[in-house]
Amino acid sequence: MYLSDHDIKQAVKDGTITIRDFDPKRLGSVSYDVILDNDFIVTDVHNTPVIDPVKKIFPQTKEHHVKDGDAFYLFPGETVLGKVRDFVGSDTYLIQISGKSSLARVGLVVHNTAGLINPGHFLNLTLELSNINRVPLVLRPGMQIAQFVFSTLTSSVENNYKKVGRFSKDNWAHFKPAKKRKSSKK
Repeated sequence: MYLSDHDIKQAVKDGTITIRDFDPKRLGSVSYDVILDNDFIVTDVHNTPVIDPVKKIFPQTKEHHVKDGDAFYLFPGETVLGKVRDFVGSDTYLIQISGKSSLARVGLVVHNTAGLINPGHFLNLTLELSNINRVPLVLRPGMQIAQFVFSTLTSSVENNYKKVGRFSKDNWAHFKPAKKRKSSKK
């Protein structure tokens, strides 16, 4: 069962849902609009010959920071990682990320497969932003990019994400470009 706007407001008030800097103006009837942040991680296609997750071969990446008011161009067929500004989480509810229909209609996909925030996970969610249109899409930090939907569970979870989760609240760190390490040899 999904939470209504009234239920979301009450859950934020009583602390069972955390939304840092909660803004009631972004509350829909059954969702909460989230804002795009300033940082993006892009695959470095010139240094990534192949991606093979089974063999732990992941893409080489580059990090891009876009100032407020500036634009990030997402080209056709491109997928990048972006973050939401909203820090969110709950020990009680399942949180799902959903696209906004106005952006979906112009070809923006905000999550490819990872659309759940498990109970016990508190974070600034990483988005998998893809352009399935045939022309570039302009993304701007501060734009409403997606929405969170909150669901009740039939019982409390035994395996809270705080205990068994793979990613921390800084789930972004796993995808950042590797920094060059200084050699200790002289």
